[in-house]
Amino acid sequence: MFKKLSLVLLAAASSAVLADINVGVSLSATGPAASLGIPEKNTIALLPTTIGGQKVNYIVLDDATDPTAATKNIKKLISEHKVDVVIGSTTAPNSLAMIDVAVDNETPLISMAGSAVIVEPMDAKRYWVFKTAQNDAHMATALVQHMTDKNIQSVAFIGFADAYGEGWYKEFAKIAEARKLKIVASERFQRNDTSVTGQILKIMAAKPEAVLIGGAGTPAALPQKALKEKGYKGLVYQTHGVANNDFLRVGGKDLEGGFLPVGPMVVAAQLPNDNPVKKSALEYVTKYEAAYGKGSVSSFGGHAWDAGVLLQNAIPQALKKAQPGTKEFRRALRDALENTKNLAGAHGIFNVTPNDHQGFDQRARVMVTIEKGTWKLTQ
Repeated sequence: MFKKLSLVLLAAASSAVLADINVGVSLSATGPAASLGIPEKNTIALLPTTIGGQKVNYIVLDDATDPTAATKNIKKLISEHKVDVVIGSTTAPNSLAMIDVAVDNETPLISMAGSAVIVEPMDAKRYWVFKTAQNDAHMATALVQHMTDKNIQSVAFIGFADAYGEGWYKEFAKIAEARKLKIVASERFQRNDTSVTGQILKIMAAKPEAVLIGGAGTPAALPQKALKEKGYKGLVYQTHGVANNDFLRVGGKDLEGGFLPVGPMVVAAQLPNDNPVKKSALEYVTKYEAAYGKGSVSSFGGHAWDAGVLLQNAIPQALKKAQPGTKEFRRALRDALENTKNLAGAHGIFNVTPNDHQGFDQRARVMVTIEKGTWKLTQ
């Protein structure tokens, strides 16, 4: 009897030691945000399959840029695949749609979207949510600084009619007001619109010296092309949500001379050698381009990579406290993520705190211009 019991206990212990870590992923590989989601999906395939001596499984689902599908995905990942953590989604509306499910199941969620409302203000829901994309405030500050350095005094805004566009307008307007930069027009458009002529005509009637487009991915090229078509001569700014090659391809020559803030990874090779992010950024760029071809890397894949960086740092700490597949492990993983310190990723240096679940500072942004169909670091 004693021998049988010992064998049962030994088998149970062995099973616990060999338990896999399951990472759920919901991203927008199709739909309007596909140009963001595809490099994210490609990057997940590059993440390590063993962390802290434990096997890691990545279960990747496509939400087609649809918040309803994103909600279904996270429910499936948690109920059927018993994931320990979820990475997702690509866009702010999809990420926001997933939060309640993550909270109800006490499962850490790492968003790859940019909107600050995903993690701000900190409350009981956001306790379980982290993000890897720079907050809008980081990038808006850089934009306003660039505008004031160019002596811009009036600006118009046109952005998505969703959480991304509204979040960007809120952050930009707050900083612009503090710097005495006047917003003379504010317009919205849908991600799947095929024309923004009416909005652009209203903007041009206000005679702004610059226009900021609060969009992401290829749909954000539409207003800039319309501005060019209508003969607008002022400066045009985009957000970091457009930093991929598909945006450059769709916009073509109409994007020339535009400005935007990006994570340093986008221009990693152009960074000075003393930049603290250059080494970690180049590591990702090198691995991605080795797998998918030279020039294929984009900002958005970097957000997925950084989710992996966070997990590689947090999982070994969580394993000291609990076994994968348990409520205790998910909580330990959440706690480890919240205590990330001085961790270099592709886009910046993470210092996560109980009040800041993004964890980046000014080292996570640089200003670039679009020159000859590519990104060029501005000095």
